[in-house]
Amino acid sequence: MAPHLSWPPEIRSSTTKVDNCVRGTGKSDKEGFYTSAIWLHNNHPKTLACNIPSIADFGYFKDLPEILYRLLEGPDVRKIQKQEWRQRKAERLEEERALSCTNIQAPFQRNKNKPKKVKSSRNAGPGIPKHIRIQNAKRRAEMEKENASIARKERRAAMAKKVIERYSHDPDYRYLYERVSDFFADCLNTDMQHLHSSDTKKISLAAKWCPSIDSSFDRSTLLCESIARKVFPRESHPEYEGIEEAHYAYRVRDRLRKEVLVHSWDSIPYNRVASVAMKFYKKKFLKHDAERFIQYLNDVKAGKTKIAAGALLPHEIIESLNDDDGGEVAELQWKRIVDDLLQKGKMKNCIAVCDVSGSMFGTPMEVSVALGVLVSELCEEPWKGKLITFSENPTLQMVEGDSLLQKTEFVFDLVLQVAVNGNLREDQMIKRVFVFSDMEFDQASCNPWETDYQVIARKFTEKGYGSAIPEIVFWNLRDSRATPVPGTQKGVALVSGFSKNLMKLFLDGEGEMSPEAVMDEAIAGEEYQKLAVLD
Repeated sequence: MAPHLSWPPEIRSSTTKVDNCVRGTGKSDKEGFYTSAIWLHNNHPKTLACNIPSIADFGYFKDLPEILYRLLEGPDVRKIQKQEWRQRKAERLEEERALSCTNIQAPFQRNKNKPKKVKSSRNAGPGIPKHIRIQNAKRRAEMEKENASIARKERRAAMAKKVIERYSHDPDYRYLYERVSDFFADCLNTDMQHLHSSDTKKISLAAKWCPSIDSSFDRSTLLCESIARKVFPRESHPEYEGIEEAHYAYRVRDRLRKEVLVHSWDSIPYNRVASVAMKFYKKKFLKHDAERFIQYLNDVKAGKTKIAAGALLPHEIIESLNDDDGGEVAELQWKRIVDDLLQKGKMKNCIAVCDVSGSMFGTPMEVSVALGVLVSELCEEPWKGKLITFSENPTLQMVEGDSLLQKTEFVFDLVLQVAVNGNLREDQMIKRVFVFSDMEFDQASCNPWETDYQVIARKFTEKGYGSAIPEIVFWNLRDSRATPVPGTQKGVALVSGFSKNLMKLFLDGEGEMSPEAVMDEAIAGEEYQKLAVLD
């Protein structure tokens, strides 16, 4: 569908920003994307529904049932579920701690220090016979099992009722639901044609992300049956004529599972496995299909085939370095990320500044190091392989080591400090500095009306380099309110998130930089031109 020439600029910009949040193409801000998609549904429902293929293309198929689920259960449902899980986990730990502190024995655990009771030869009273106690215990267990089964059925019925009522009374939701179902069915039908014609390279990932029968997505959205009916419509398959509706629904759901959604291990095309799936399932691949999987990894090393890495974030790859496979998959995925970015350009006279101060605890610290190492590998000489770490005392580091693991350990440990010769020509001077931080810098300006960037500019001017102030990319790694530089400041960009995709905006960049220019560049790609606005 071609873009309409009369689109209001702000609506077109909003639509592209929604898709820019998706993993794989833009910020990889999952929660930001879902929040934006729900806003788009509430304000421009037809626009969201008619861009379903583009959303799956920008992100992945699983985003589609997730949007339906959040519309049903509320935009914060995942956050609430996570909080409830953490609370249950904390309660269990507290119970275990209380048991250990009070020396109360856990169920079925005998205190080894306590002497065994000696059974009396005489019956102390009219106790219940053992076989009766066993029967009572079995009866209680059966009743608990039956009650749990009834509760599960009631929950499923309540979820189904919620879906049906929303579908029946909300035309915007119904339209979106049908577009999602249509898209999955069309993709699955096309994929089966490619499969039967042995044209497997054109097969999509629809079968991977289509909700399985009785999965959580299927129970909460009833999407599987809707897709199955469209893949195997009654009017196109004579075997379904004359059978009852309920039996037809069961038959097509079961057929969808058997013919489309189930595959054997030895038929998995590893070069088509998505990066996130490769990260989580590589252990199973090694267990069930070791010979083929090891050969595939060797082929990747030899350059005969490729491994997916687009949807993974740099720090997620680094997390996998100590996995059971020895980090072999992570090393190959990291190399793929670097190679893909280098094909689009290099960082000319750039250097990364990684904040390793006390405020950078948790994930931001890992992301800071990962993105810093990535920039150091994308830079040209003489700055290739170098980065600056700072907390209270900034230091210039030379990132050494042959593997990603060695490089990461070097940055984290900060063991070696390599001096850099300062005899550089003017064209070799740093032109752009990437600052990976949570924006809570250790030292604030001594002048409260000056921002952090103005302090930097003043220091350069005082040293005689006022006309050579590097451009600065402040990369926010935490949801912080701190603002290191005004949004209108030239020579500065403000970006956030954990994605390496934003680096594409700065490869071989020579133009003047400002926050607005960077935003326009981020949503100016050809892939965004296929988006449509209808309401």
